Amino acid sequence: MNEPAITRDLKMTHGQFGDRAFKWLTLLMAFSVFVLIALIGYELFVGSKPAIHKFGWHFLVSSDWDPGNDIYGALPFVFGTVVSSLIALVIAVPISVATAVYLTELAPLWLRQPLIMFIELLAAIPSVILGFWGLFIMVPWLHLHLYPPLGATLGFLPIFHGSDYGKYYNCMLAAGIILAIMAIPIITSVSREILRSVPSLQREAAYALGATRWEVTRIAVLSYARKGIFGAVILGLGRALGETMAVTMVIGNLPQFKLSLFQPASTLASWIATQFSEATSDLFYSALFELGLVLMGVTVLVNIIAQLLLKTFAGPGVKPQH
Repeated sequence: MNEPAITRDLKMTHGQFGDRAFKWLTLLMAFSVFVLIALIGYELFVGSKPAIHKFGWHFLVSSDWDPGNDIYGALPFVFGTVVSSLIALVIAVPISVATAVYLTELAPLWLRQPLIMFIELLAAIPSVILGFWGLFIMVPWLHLHLYPPLGATLGFLPIFHGSDYGKYYNCMLAAGIILAIMAIPIITSVSREILRSVPSLQREAAYALGATRWEVTRIAVLSYARKGIFGAVILGLGRALGETMAVTMVIGNLPQFKLSLFQPASTLASWIATQFSEATSDLFYSALFELGLVLMGVTVLVNIIAQLLLKTFAGPGVKPQH
C-alpha cells in the first residue's frame, strides 16, 4: 500500500529538523573553540594592560628583568622559546619521519605493534616525569659525554662557543633535547597515519615501473604525503613552544640573552611558571601576564607562517590532518 502523503510529509519534516539541528550543533561546537581562544587572549590582554602602557613595544626588545626597579623585558624569553623549539625540531623531525616510514613501509607485523605501543607510551608520560629523568639522568650524561667533544670540535661556532660548557649542567641544548623527546611521539604518530592514508595504487604503480623500495618510499609515498607530514611537524612545534615543566627543570632559568647553547636560558612558559609565586607588585604580575600574551602571539604567528609556507612550497599532496 502507498504511504499516506501526510505521513511522508511528517517524516521529511522530521528528517530536515534533524539535519538542521545537527548542523547548528556542530557549528556551535566549532565556534566554541574560537570563543575560548578569544576569551583567553582577552583575559591575558586585560592583565597585561599596565605593563603595555608603561613599556609599550620596548617590552619585546628589552633584555632587562629587574623586579626591584620594576623594569621588565621579554627578549631573553622569546629567544629561549624559539631557539629551544628549533633545536627540538632539528632533532625530532628526522627521527620521527624515519620511524613513521619504518613502521608503515618496512617493519614486519610482529614488530610493528610493539613499537607503536612504546611510541604511544612515550607520549603518555607526564612532562614532570620526563623533567626528573632529564635533570638526574640525561643532563649529567650530556655534561660528561656530549658537551666536551662539541665544545672541543665546534667551539669556533658561536652556538658552541665558550669555555663554560663544563661548568653548567642545565642549558639551552638540554632543553632542546628534552623537547625533542616530547615531540617525537606526536610527530611520529601523526606522520604514520598520514603515510597509511597514501593509496596502495601509488606504491603498486611505482613498483610496476621498476622502482626500488627506497624509490617507492621517496617518490610515491613521502612525496604524496609531504603536506600531512608538514602538518605533523607543526603539531610537534606547538608542543615544544608551550611546554613548561620539563623545560623548567633542565634549561637553567636565567633571564639572559646568550648565543651559546651551553649557557643557561629561559623560555616564556618556564619563566612564568617559576616567577608567578614570586611576584610582589601589580606591575610584576602584569609583566608576567604580558609574557603569556607574547607566548600566545608567538604560537599564533608560527602557525600562520607555517600555513603560508605550506601553501607556497608544499605543492599537491595529502592535506594536513588537523
